[in-house]
Amino acid sequence: MAKKDTATLSSKFQISIPKSIRAARHWRAGQVFAFIPKGEGMMLVPAPTIEELAGSARGASPADYRDRTDRV
Repeated sequence: MAKKDTATLSSKFQISIPKSIRAARHWRAGQVFAFIPKGEGMMLVPAPTIEELAGSARGASPADYRDRTDRV
């Protein structure tokens, strides 16, 4: 990893993402991210917006859906 692609945790527990990474991923200020634990590390992924999720369940059918109330 190059020195320019590293960050330091501040006393307020904040990290600035290096500009080269932000530009390559097209991340912008105010964007929401999810932190996913992966072994000894952490994966940072942008949380999808409602608009990005639109149509992702296209073709899903509620037929044969089991509700909690029909359990024995």
